[in-house]
Amino acid sequence: MELALASAIGVLAAIGIYLLLRARSFDVILGMTFLSYATNLLIFAGGRLVSGKAPVLREGIDSDLGNYTDPLPQALVLTAIVIAFAMTAVSIVLAMRSRSDNHSDHVDAHEEESDTAPADTAPGREGGA
Repeated sequence: MELALASAIGVLAAIGIYLLLRARSFDVILGMTFLSYATNLLIFAGGRLVSGKAPVLREGIDSDLGNYTDPLPQALVLTAIVIAFAMTAVSIVLAMRSRSDNHSDHVDAHEEESDTAPADTAPGREGGA
């Protein structure tokens, strides 16, 4: 189970970093989302993987760590999910605004240079005919 979780965290982090290095706004937003998923899994795994045990005290069960799981990572992951959702919404709104203002989906708002020259600046012509 630990190997599967560690592999999932590694794959999500790798996908997130790859997408963050892209030059498009939507790819960067997806990259941040994948990195937040990887971080949430990492925090969750830090609280020991225990199945079938309650995070709260119950009557009739000894109050030692062998009978319970740590509730702090679960609370941190729930908080991180809410924060990541809000930041994703803000990032999407900023990307949409940047797209409408700059007419470009690039992160730096610059289009790549095209190989073809515009018709009015053809070689051999020096302004107005």
